[in-house]
Amino acid sequence: MRAEDWDERYAERQQWSAEPNAQIAELLADLPPGDAVDLAAGEGRHALWLTGLGWRVTAVDFSDLGLARGRAQPGADRVTWVTADVTTWSAGPASLDLVLVAYLHLAESETTALLTRAVSWLRPGGQLLVLGHDVENVSAGVGGPQEPAILHSVERLSPVAAQLDVDRLEQVRRETPAGTALDTLLWGRRPGPDVGLRR
Repeated sequence: MRAEDWDERYAERQQWSAEPNAQIAELLADLPPGDAVDLAAGEGRHALWLTGLGWRVTAVDFSDLGLARGRAQPGADRVTWVTADVTTWSAGPASLDLVLVAYLHLAESETTALLTRAVSWLRPGGQLLVLGHDVENVSAGVGGPQEPAILHSVERLSPVAAQLDVDRLEQVRRETPAGTALDTLLWGRRPGPDVGLRR
């Protein structure tokens, strides 16, 4: 998928609601705010929501048109908006308290490489939250990409989970107007001496 393809999608209509994904909101609502990056931020709904909770957020996406929608929203001046390919963009080592990756789907090798780099950006105790369409959603769920090779699974995210103190790595159900969708959730912390500070 090219940036131009997503620009065309965003030009047609808003792609998602302005509200955060319910699973993401549940996991992040009570975390103490710090420095975060929202990778493949799209229209910035999660970045904007996090800044409302006091986080300092960088929103990264390769679609400038998608980010432009985010920049037009109330509170957008508190977000750092970056047009870049998330597979090559980088944060400083141990510079973040949260990396959020919501519904970014790449080839398995690219996903593993990106998320491994993302772990290195976390401070000790920093959180990685990955949520995306599960491979079983193609046959047993609704919506989402229909290319199994780019979808998540517990097995596919296990190499990244091995680098973390994992709270959750599982398939989760998400109710939609069209029916039940199946997602994969990875939620864990970078190990380190300060791990208790970010729970």
